[in-house]
Amino acid sequence: MAGNWKMYKTAQETCVFFEKFRPLAEKAQGREIVICPAFPNLSVAVQATEGTRIEIGGQNLFWKKEGAFTGEVSGPMLTAVGARWVIIGHSERRQYFGETDQSVYDKTIAALEAGLKPIVCVGERLDDREGGRTEAVLATQFREGIARLTPGQFAKIAIAYEPVWAIGTGRTATPEIASDAHKFIRGEAGRKYGSAAAESVRILYGGSVKPDNTKALMAQEDIDGTLVGGASLDPASFAAIVNF
Repeated sequence: MAGNWKMYKTAQETCVFFEKFRPLAEKAQGREIVICPAFPNLSVAVQATEGTRIEIGGQNLFWKKEGAFTGEVSGPMLTAVGARWVIIGHSERRQYFGETDQSVYDKTIAALEAGLKPIVCVGERLDDREGGRTEAVLATQFREGIARLTPGQFAKIAIAYEPVWAIGTGRTATPEIASDAHKFIRGEAGRKYGSAAAESVRILYGGSVKPDNTKALMAQEDIDGTLVGGASLDPASFAAIVNF
């Protein structure tokens, strides 16, 4: 169960969140809890979760370890502050910052080389959904951004399906729509890496996840977790999702 805080919260607000969230989530069993704050708050979040089962991740990284890349953050920098995970290829990164399937692949490799666990995002836009191109888009994103990984590398990633039309819009893919997309992605994984790898990979759903729709989403066989945006900013709300 992963939370993506996007560009929200100061360091002080981060501390307040974890003071309230830790006791609400400490009894959660059989699930991993990951929260991805903004870069300036990573070290604060790591300190606030020390000794707990909550792990911290970055929202992005650059594919080089260091260099003259103003404004970028590398994998080794994330691991140095205690991050364990990183989100790669989020739809907002693709939409606003020109990220491509190639950059998703490059960043996934960089994350793995740094010892981070990547959450690699795929998903279609509204015009793709309405035009019947959902599976074609997902197939391209998978083949170009993920399927070039070796079997060993693939075993270390998680995938997040995030229908762009359902992110921050209040529109949520029905559990059946989400499940169909997850099943398709798992099928792509099976064709490339075999059935065992396809069964093992965790595919998260992201797109206006809230406490009141989590149980129905998680009841679907091919949905292994959630990537939560706005609802992860409130400790009680995210705890309700974690403890669904």
